[in-house]
Amino acid sequence: MSITALRVALLAALLLVTPAFALDRNALLDEANLLLLPRERPLPSLQLTDQNGRPFSTDALRGRWHMLFFGFTACPDICPTTLSDMRRLLGKMDPKVREQIQLVLVTADPARDSPEQLKSYLSYYRAEFKGLTGELSELKALSQALGLPFVPASETEGDYSVSHSANIALIAPDGSLRGHIRAPFKLDGLALALPTLLTEQL
Repeated sequence: MSITALRVALLAALLLVTPAFALDRNALLDEANLLLLPRERPLPSLQLTDQNGRPFSTDALRGRWHMLFFGFTACPDICPTTLSDMRRLLGKMDPKVREQIQLVLVTADPARDSPEQLKSYLSYYRAEFKGLTGELSELKALSQALGLPFVPASETEGDYSVSHSANIALIAPDGSLRGHIRAPFKLDGLALALPTLLTEQL
């Protein structure tokens, strides 16, 4: 067993015998590569479009935990890895915990990523995954608010790529930014930390 796996196993054992508040919170976060903000950060009210072609306001992020990341369907590496990792992570969780979390891919390539394209792409990973597109100005405003930068393509013809953050923003049920899940993802640590943090309401 690796040292990292052993540390995760020890933390899991602690959860069985120790109240959550008594755990070494920093160790728990470190094992998940999860950075929490010192205070919540409200998001601007923006108008986007979901993978079904319906209007979507950032106000709709309230009422449930969300994990948002920026990417694009033609991404050769980061996005497929992120979606596969998040599918594996959710598969590790108790169904009651899993139901509290919604994963959302926000496109950094609105020129190519129509709602139909997002829906088709995400269906390969998990039916419940959602996608958002919209005007570039709205997408950039959300990117800035979430602290997930991307660089729009200067040319939108032919085969091109888009540079974007590999991190994931964690949005609380009150609609505020609460932290970031940093790449590379530590799935065993996240499977332990996220249920605990959701129970504590951060």
